[in-house]
Amino acid sequence: MPVASSKSAAVNVDQRIREFLAYLTVERSASRYTVRNYSHALAEFSRWHLQERHQPPAWKNLQRDDYRNYLRYLGRNHISRAAIQLRFSALRSFYRFLVRRGVAETSPIKNLSLPKLPKRLPRFLTVQQLVDLLHAPMQQLQLKAGNPGRPIEASACYRDLAILETLYSCGLRISELCGLQAEDLNWDERLVRVRGKGKKERQVPIGEPALSAIRNYWDRLPLAPSGALPVFLPRAKQTRPLNPRILQARLKRYLTLAGLDPKITPHKLRHSYATHLLDAGADLRSVQELLGHAHLATTQVYTHLTTDRLRRVYEKAHPRA
Repeated sequence: MPVASSKSAAVNVDQRIREFLAYLTVERSASRYTVRNYSHALAEFSRWHLQERHQPPAWKNLQRDDYRNYLRYLGRNHISRAAIQLRFSALRSFYRFLVRRGVAETSPIKNLSLPKLPKRLPRFLTVQQLVDLLHAPMQQLQLKAGNPGRPIEASACYRDLAILETLYSCGLRISELCGLQAEDLNWDERLVRVRGKGKKERQVPIGEPALSAIRNYWDRLPLAPSGALPVFLPRAKQTRPLNPRILQARLKRYLTLAGLDPKITPHKLRHSYATHLLDAGADLRSVQELLGHAHLATTQVYTHLTTDRLRRVYEKAHPRA
């Protein structure tokens, strides 16, 4: 009987997690990376509980001490603070789901103290570094043209230039850029409709260099995207959305060509966008709306990067500077 009961409990636990992951995907429009990370976190906790208690977790019966023990286990295994925060973020979100569904009365990890993350300032590129990076796709095209042994992918290079221009012009997340559809571009108003986290939409301005780069890219396709087709395609004749991994791999190539660190991620262009706006005098609330941040505190981290601008203002304006 105990064995059969344990198997039954395992099925129930798996079903709850599956329901939660489906809820994240369908109702919350969570990115596939969030769904993947939360799935791994919940599966890891379930394995730990099975090993420690010899039975799957009965979520509604778990106590705060259970999670304190899990926290100590992660510490003994030298799991980083960021990784611990991610695991408990998944567990918190899962318990909110269970409470709303009436499966659990309350969350045992609510207000549980976790190791604090060290404050790290976002890394960003200077304006000149951005200019060098934006020149890289055309440099790549010229290099291929001079090498008859390698095929010339003109449309891909023009696409990559348009991607880099759009990322920097609009401050998009990589998932937001890959999700852009042709109908999201308002050419007359120079605006882009962006589908952000949690089904939230926002309108952001897009500069003429980015729009021009998109036009040049589309001119080299057999048929320009329209309607719900993606703005950026994997290949000229494919109509599925661009895979973020392709974008990341291409970016590494251009970073190397521009003499920059190839470990820089597409998200650093978003950091650069925010930092350059604040450096030029944009107010924090406006930058928050442009980035699609739910909380101003998320945007405030960029203010630490604008000390050079503040110093210049001080030295220029203060009579005793």
